[in-house]
Amino acid sequence: MDFLKTIFIMSLLMIAAAAEKKIKMQEMPAAVQQAVKDQSKGAVIRGFAQEVENGQTLYEMELTVNGHAKDVTFDGMGKVVSVEEEVPLESIAGPAREAIQKAVGKGKLQKVESVTENGNSFYEASIRKAGKSSEIKVDANGAPVK
Repeated sequence: MDFLKTIFIMSLLMIAAAAEKKIKMQEMPAAVQQAVKDQSKGAVIRGFAQEVENGQTLYEMELTVNGHAKDVTFDGMGKVVSVEEEVPLESIAGPAREAIQKAVGKGKLQKVESVTENGNSFYEASIRKAGKSSEIKVDANGAPVK
């Protein structure tokens, strides 16, 4: 039984690794390369990745901006699909901050990101509690985001 579990877990890891692969800027379409140049002004580029999500090829740029992490995802035409930017908890609106603090409880807040996807904005918090990591997503009003 342990052997089958091991094979299953290894298969899942291989699928996850194949889903996103590190690439170089010159491997991206010209429109994406131009968008990268436009979006990375004043930042340090840490790397690029390509992944296929729901049949669509997406390109991710990992940045450091003013000492914090920021990831920008583009479609093949160079349009920004999502932006995830690390933010201090203190900078978040009261209701969202309170919802995150309540979820953390006696655990440890690892990081908070401001996320914009498909025109929707929310916060994503990584939490470590009782030896386990989890994430919560809340909107500016503190309501859970699916």
